Amino acid sequence: MTELKNDRFLRALARQPVDKTPVWMMRQAGRYLPEYRQVRGQAGDFMSLCKNTELACEVTLQPLERFELDAAILFSDILTIPDAMGLGLYFAEGEGPKFHKPLRSEADIEQLEVINTAIDLTYVTDAVSMIRQELNGRVPLIGFSGSPWTLATYMIEGQSSRDFARAKTMLYTQPELLHQLLDKLALSVIDYLNAQILAGAQVVQIFDTWGGVLSHSAYLEFSLTYMAKIVDGLIKQADGRDVPVILFTKGGGLWLEAMANTGCDCLGLDWTIDIGSARHRVGDKVALQGNMDPAILRAKPEVIQREVKRILGSFGKNDGHVFNLGHGITPDIAPDNAKIFIDAVHEFSSSS
Repeated sequence: MTELKNDRFLRALARQPVDKTPVWMMRQAGRYLPEYRQVRGQAGDFMSLCKNTELACEVTLQPLERFELDAAILFSDILTIPDAMGLGLYFAEGEGPKFHKPLRSEADIEQLEVINTAIDLTYVTDAVSMIRQELNGRVPLIGFSGSPWTLATYMIEGQSSRDFARAKTMLYTQPELLHQLLDKLALSVIDYLNAQILAGAQVVQIFDTWGGVLSHSAYLEFSLTYMAKIVDGLIKQADGRDVPVILFTKGGGLWLEAMANTGCDCLGLDWTIDIGSARHRVGDKVALQGNMDPAILRAKPEVIQREVKRILGSFGKNDGHVFNLGHGITPDIAPDNAKIFIDAVHEFSSSS
């Protein structure tokens, strides 16, 4: 077991004292970096990049060469599981992810099989192993998956959606069928994340990107229930350390208390909720991750720094804060502005 040189992120997730608030960014390996665009061009397309172990490792490490980040996150996509289930994932230029074979009937769902990561998604675990080796204890490595509800929306709609008409129609007219799909996805996510942990991931995050589009009761029944099942099914320790779990529901501010009761270690927050209010609501039950609006990275340095100070002040001096954006960094952001943000978090939170 390689000794971690920087365990600030893991300490914060365990709500232990840290010298500075740890920081990483969702989509920190991405199109805003010119070096990423160069490697993606070399790979040919997005999925080819994901499936090339050496290149996936390279782009995972790229942001760590530019910025003083406290964690690395596996470079992959949340839709690898539906792709492994045979739906045929592809990316249309400027249109986002699409499937060749979206779920259109009861038979489509009944025929789906729970994935076996060791057979179906070896390119992901191979990448995790290589990244962990190349990190050599520099910072912890985060593995991740989409939530069952979020994966289901893409599989049913066939692509991203504004109103999720097909998925919501199934939810209200064929709830048993949707539960059948979500159960298969939950079992697949458990297998997938456990395989990532065994390959070397030291933290895992569940991205519930579209949980926030649901009504209160629907969220609890069709999203949170399955995330709780996943948390319960995950490997709790590896390499002699606890393996923390982060739940992130975009638009999930209504359900923080229920999310904290799943047994997760940390809640990711988007920018629509005040982090101090969130802290008051969940107390010391979980750590909190977030939650600066990514759009502020288009602003002047002093505006970015002021917002970092505001969020740090709102959270307060308690242990258990991981600084992050409220969602992924966007392709139009200047890398210099990302550096200003990251450096500001460390500077303004330093206990020295």
